Amino acid sequence: MAPTLFKTDAKVNGGVNLEPMVTLVGSNFMADGHPILSDVPSNITTCLTPSGACFVGFDAFEPSSRHVVSIGKLSGIRFMSIFRFKVWWTTHWVGSRGRDLEHETQMVMLETSHDSGRPYVLILPLIEGRFRASLQPGNHDFVDVCVESGSTKVTDTCFKSVIYMQAGHDPYILVKKAMRVVKEHLGTFNLLDEKTPPGIVDKFGWCTWDAFYLKVHPQGVIEGVKGLVEGGCPPGLVLLDDGWQSISHDEDPIDSDGINRTAAGEQMPCRLTNFLENYKFRDYKSPKPNAPNKGMGAFVRDLKEDFKSIDHVYVWHALCGYWGGLRPNIPGLPESRIVKPILSPGLEKTMEDLAVDKIVNNKIGLVPPEKVEQLYEGLHTHLESVGIDGVKVDVIHLLEMLCEDYGGRVELAKAYYKALTSSVRNHFKGNGVIASMEHCNDFMLLGTEAIALGRVGDDFWCTDPSGDPNGTFWLQGCHMVHCAYNSLWMGNFIHPDWDMFQSTHPCAEFHAASRAISGGPIYVSDSVGQHNFDLLRSLVLPDGSILRCQHYALPTRDCLFEDPLHDGKTMLKIWNLNKYTGVVGAFNCQGGGWCRESRRMKSASGCSHVVTSTICPNDVEWQNGKSPIFVDSDQAFALYMSLEKKLILAKPTDNIELALEPFTYELVTVSPITVLANKSAQFAPIGLVNMLNSGGAIQSVAFESDLNGSCMVQVGVKGAGEMRVFASEKPRECHINGENVDFKYEEHMVIVQVPWNATSLPIIEYVF
Repeated sequence: MAPTLFKTDAKVNGGVNLEPMVTLVGSNFMADGHPILSDVPSNITTCLTPSGACFVGFDAFEPSSRHVVSIGKLSGIRFMSIFRFKVWWTTHWVGSRGRDLEHETQMVMLETSHDSGRPYVLILPLIEGRFRASLQPGNHDFVDVCVESGSTKVTDTCFKSVIYMQAGHDPYILVKKAMRVVKEHLGTFNLLDEKTPPGIVDKFGWCTWDAFYLKVHPQGVIEGVKGLVEGGCPPGLVLLDDGWQSISHDEDPIDSDGINRTAAGEQMPCRLTNFLENYKFRDYKSPKPNAPNKGMGAFVRDLKEDFKSIDHVYVWHALCGYWGGLRPNIPGLPESRIVKPILSPGLEKTMEDLAVDKIVNNKIGLVPPEKVEQLYEGLHTHLESVGIDGVKVDVIHLLEMLCEDYGGRVELAKAYYKALTSSVRNHFKGNGVIASMEHCNDFMLLGTEAIALGRVGDDFWCTDPSGDPNGTFWLQGCHMVHCAYNSLWMGNFIHPDWDMFQSTHPCAEFHAASRAISGGPIYVSDSVGQHNFDLLRSLVLPDGSILRCQHYALPTRDCLFEDPLHDGKTMLKIWNLNKYTGVVGAFNCQGGGWCRESRRMKSASGCSHVVTSTICPNDVEWQNGKSPIFVDSDQAFALYMSLEKKLILAKPTDNIELALEPFTYELVTVSPITVLANKSAQFAPIGLVNMLNSGGAIQSVAFESDLNGSCMVQVGVKGAGEMRVFASEKPRECHINGENVDFKYEEHMVIVQVPWNATSLPIIEYVF
């Protein structure tokens, strides 16, 4: 049932709510008096909140486990949405009519109208009782809500709060406010702001997947880390991906350890046969005399002792233990039962997927919900005992296909996520998890009580698995768009992780630039000895840390309702905040994306050409980050173009034109200008320009002046290399930690070379 009382921070003046309101008036949903959905059926019900938003429900004619109900007609209002194009993954989609929606839509935002004053409107399908909702296209431009339990044994007729609608004048604040109301309403998750992401977000990482796939082995991992360390890019995280567990096909001997199941896709019908690692890691022998000198524990200990930068070793496992779950009747493993997955009508509309096909054909060895605690406790107890610090939990959105005899999708998910959360708290500090293949509101609304980090895009595909040679390029644009737009929704629950990439890929710089300003962890899956160290050193500091933004990257306002993949004209632009600067990333992603007709991601080569756009200081949402930066309406800014190495001075609304070739980028550091006291001189820090996130290097800025008219600016810097600041006049001198240093003054930029200091933060002093 929808609640009757809510905590709200709506501004009230004389008892009048000043927030835009969403109401049902006659047969129209209205946002601040503007119609947004028309011809609303008579069985639709609403519950208004004190903040002016509303929960939406309906009354059905008869009980069912799946209802599809129209909530109103959408026509002529542009929307952006997030929908599931695969069982596991969501992406961005735009349109202006009900028919333009996709099935399995998780979020819709309607565009504001500056002419009429209509606000943005957020439409969120939710969970109610044992049912979960999504949006989809209806007939004649109606928007339909699909409400399903996933089990024919779980039925109902009356729903009060399967959708939440809220309006606002700022799209970013709107989403955050709405999520706070939904959190209070459901009480089943915690917001990202209430959690702490794991320490891996501040460390450079190496994942074994693309380096080895299923053939990963201890000596290869050691050689891989050694090569990165010797190249000056020591990892702080090593992620041991799929290939370390004890698995087998049902027809294989139980102790076969999957020894002959190493080709792509061969592992997916396999089931877990032991909580212990497979023979490759079980047989590892340490050259050191101290115990333990054999097995996974010895391997992890040696890895951390031999490479001091490594603070975290994570391993991969699937939510159900392995791709095919657990093999039944194995001593030492919890009870499991072979269950055939059943795809809902909505999932039948998603893209064909090898993993789904394999899983459906070979079924899942499912641990019943009342025993699932044994699965995670057994696995995680062992992993903690051998020195593992956290887990990447993959293949998460599987339970909805297995829930017929287990009370439906919501009840089964609650049991699994409760057990997983408890085990992670017991063994991995409560937050030692990367969630993956988790893109659905079941997980976001039920599984994020403690989990604080998760993938926000489909896998990094080196090449197109469907065989299109151009997929090596256009799939990279898809990846950027998945991550950027999904973060608008998912970033309220989990810290966005943009996934690994390879530093030698043809689009490596394209990926690196996005990771640098994503605000999330940065990790690669380079093959052993195959690295672009020049590129990696623009991401990684000598101690294995990174220059991470303060927030998570999001699309700029002028991109929210556009199509940056295949409209042939829109450039993807994302913004983020550092401590003292903003940053805008521009990416030409045009060239391929979702095809409604073929129901798959497909090349759109006719759209792949030079794209033009503009960048302005107001592209940065200065007040919407975790640590907002105050800027005046008449503020001036220094903009530094990373690739062009060019400085531009601009007012907040000045537009700087930009043109990009396909799958290229530009990063722009945006720094508010300060007028120095007692001086007419102007100053703005830029950062270490040898690093992709230049402004992330700036850790402190302080201004001093004396009665003689002298001014000094002190800038604390993390990292090493070429430090630049804008100064309208040449400083008299520069110091680093009190010592005079040489500097250059070119094109109103002061250039200082900063040496690496592993023990303290270098302080650069500019004396005017």
